[in-house]
Amino acid sequence: MSEAMRRTERDDFQATGDPALKESADHGRAELLGYDELYRLWERQHWRVQDLDFSQDRVDWHERIGPEERFQRMYGLSSFFIGEQRVAAELGPMMRAAPREDMRLFLCTQIADEARHVAFFDRFYAEVGVLESDNLEDRLLETSAHLNENFGRLFDEMLAGRVDRLAREPEDLETLVEAVTLYHMVIEGMLALTGQHFIIDYNEREGTLPGFVQGFNMVARDEHRHVAFGARFLREMARTDGRYRDAIQRTLVECGPAADGVLQPPWAEEDDVIFGYSLEETRAFAVRALERRLKVIGLAPVG
Repeated sequence: MSEAMRRTERDDFQATGDPALKESADHGRAELLGYDELYRLWERQHWRVQDLDFSQDRVDWHERIGPEERFQRMYGLSSFFIGEQRVAAELGPMMRAAPREDMRLFLCTQIADEARHVAFFDRFYAEVGVLESDNLEDRLLETSAHLNENFGRLFDEMLAGRVDRLAREPEDLETLVEAVTLYHMVIEGMLALTGQHFIIDYNEREGTLPGFVQGFNMVARDEHRHVAFGARFLREMARTDGRYRDAIQRTLVECGPAADGVLQPPWAEEDDVIFGYSLEETRAFAVRALERRLKVIGLAPVG
C-alpha cells in the first residue's frame, strides 16, 4: 500500500466524513457528519504550527533540491500560500450569510484553520529561506509571481465576486450556494486536496522536507473536514429547492475551465510529467474526488 493510501485511510482522515475518501460514495452512499459533529472533530484535531521543525527542510531546499526543481515546486507552494490567504479573507461574509447558527459556528472554526494554514506556509518560507522577502506581506507578493491567470480568474473574480455580493446581501442563499460550491467543492475539494495528495506523495517518496510534510498532512486533514461541511450544506440545500441544485451545477460549469487551468503550471506542457505524474493523472484524481462528492450530494457529474 502506498504512503498516500495509508495516509487517507488513517482514522483521523476517515473521521472527517469527506465522501471522496469513502468507496461507498461511488454509489452515492456516505454518512455525512452534522455541523455540531464537525465542530467537535475540529476541537479534537488541533495542531500547532510552532511545534513543527523545519531544520532538515532548510538543508533539503538548499542542498538536495536543485534550482530547476525548486522553480518547479514554487507553483504548487505559491498556489497554496496565496490560496490560503485569499480564502481566509473571503470566509467572513460566507459565515455571516449561513442560515443557521450551527453552520456559522463551524465556519468560524474554518476561518481559524485558514489563518493557521497561512501561518504554516509563512513560517516554512521564512525558516527554510524560500524567498528573499522578510515579512508576510512581501512574501505573499513575491510568491504570487509564480501563479497563472486561471488562479486569478478563479479566486479574484469568481469567488471574490460572489463573496462581495454576500457582504452586501447576506440573505442571498443562492449566491451562498454558489460560493460554497466554488470554495468547498472546487477550490478545496478538487484543487487543494489534489495538490496536497501529489505534493505529499512526492516528498515522501523522495525523503525531502519532513517538517513540511508533517504540517501539510495536517493542513490536508483540515481541508477534508471543510469539504465534508460543504458536502453536507450543499446536499441539504439541493434537497430544499431545485434552484439551489441548478446553482451548484451552473457554478461547476462556469468555473470548470479555470479550475482545470489551475492544475497546469504556467511553464508546463500538456504531456509533461510533474513529480512523477502526468497532467492527465492529476486531472483524473481531481475529477474522481469531485464525482464522489456530487453523487453524495445527489447530483450527476457535470460533463
